[in-house]
Amino acid sequence: MNTADYLLEKGNPTDLVLLSDKFRYSYQDLRQACARLYGELAMAGVDAGDRVAILGGNSLFWAAAYLATLKRSAVAVPFAVTMTPEDALGLQNFVHCKALFIERRMHAKFAATLPADLTPIFDDCLEEPGPSEWPEAEKEFDLNRDAALMFTSGTTARPRAVRITHRNIQANTNSIIEYLELSSADRIMAVLPFYYCFGTSLLHTHLRVGGSLAVANSFVYPELVLDLMESAECTGFAGVPSTYQTLLRNSSFPRRELKSLRKLQQAGGKLQTVLIEELVNSVPQARVFVMYGQTEATARLSYLPPQMLSTKLGSIGQGIPGVTLRVLDDDGNPVKPGDVGEIYASGDNISPGYLDEPEANAGKFIAGVLKTGDLATVDEDGYIYVVDRKADFIKSYGFRVSSQQVESVILELKEVVAAAVIGEPDLVRGEAIKAFVVLHEGSELSAEEIIAHCGRRMAHHMVPRDVVFIAALPLNANGKVVKTELRKLSAG
Repeated sequence: MNTADYLLEKGNPTDLVLLSDKFRYSYQDLRQACARLYGELAMAGVDAGDRVAILGGNSLFWAAAYLATLKRSAVAVPFAVTMTPEDALGLQNFVHCKALFIERRMHAKFAATLPADLTPIFDDCLEEPGPSEWPEAEKEFDLNRDAALMFTSGTTARPRAVRITHRNIQANTNSIIEYLELSSADRIMAVLPFYYCFGTSLLHTHLRVGGSLAVANSFVYPELVLDLMESAECTGFAGVPSTYQTLLRNSSFPRRELKSLRKLQQAGGKLQTVLIEELVNSVPQARVFVMYGQTEATARLSYLPPQMLSTKLGSIGQGIPGVTLRVLDDDGNPVKPGDVGEIYASGDNISPGYLDEPEANAGKFIAGVLKTGDLATVDEDGYIYVVDRKADFIKSYGFRVSSQQVESVILELKEVVAAAVIGEPDLVRGEAIKAFVVLHEGSELSAEEIIAHCGRRMAHHMVPRDVVFIAALPLNANGKVVKTELRKLSAG
């Protein structure tokens, strides 16, 4: 079955599917919008295998554009709304989209740089009469066809276009629904953009069960998001570490009574254990799912059952249903408990590879197995604990230091909103540890106090040499800290 039909199969026509403080749409509204945009694709001459860019915020238009593209057997290429016109041109020159779904309000910004042969389809066409069709579901459909090109987050290197197939999406969606126990009664507060694989997975899973999504396009004002979450009676929330850092340390979230909230999803990087504990205490009625994933795996790879947070705190758990995770040493052997190795993943959710990057594919995808690039240990029960990304380790006084471990200790200080650690060249240490720290407004916490706290909690080679206070950490479009920008700032 085509993934568009698979995702729309169960939604009750009169049930809400998308809502915000400005709109409310039913599944019938969504299906009508999908048919309208499918008609526009047909008029534009988009055929199976053609690529279609999508540029817009979380909305009925975005969801319908995505689903219509999949139904057409074309390949959806979500663009980040935060990109510059030059970035968009660079991506278009690489992926060669035939058409572009774009919000009218954004067109002026990008019109001058995008090529003339790229056919634009605007959001206001949903308000106008025009071609509208939705063919019957195909009985025989090749699930190995590419469905989307999803760009990696680019926190340590330039983004890559990851090929995601219909099989990848359906397998990962089924797995996530199973372990989260999602149903049509679930309503997620979606602050993560749909163009980010974590955000797309929220759309996939809640559509598939006939649930709903309350959507926001900004987290700049978290109180507005919390107001919507409360008024919409959301049962779920999902975020990356920076999202939860803001909620727990710089919003009214810990003091609110969000009585409908039942499930919290965290992925997109490691949320430090001190913040996980604060999260659990803030919403005792909700289950907290700590998860791990990658764009190359469609979205999710592992989760830690909420009831095990007290005994396995800091672990990413084990593979989700249908996924096998192994932690292997340099010789390809499973590591012993406590030893460090790289996480390898296999399952139907693993991408066939990057677009037009044979060398990168050869080192990343091996006979259907994904080398994640994340280093981890395992315990006696087989639960996995991520140590750090390979690229983020710091070599201090000859010791390999996990930047995440140092960040975790800094975040023990309640006046710290966020922290990120990098290494920089040092004649004595090899690499010196530099911490970038965001404090609560009005805090008088000093760099010396942070360094002293680290000195009491960690070995000498793990203690930052420098602490730099910063108004906000540089985040990419997905809310992840971009350490390459911190390294530029440090060198500059």
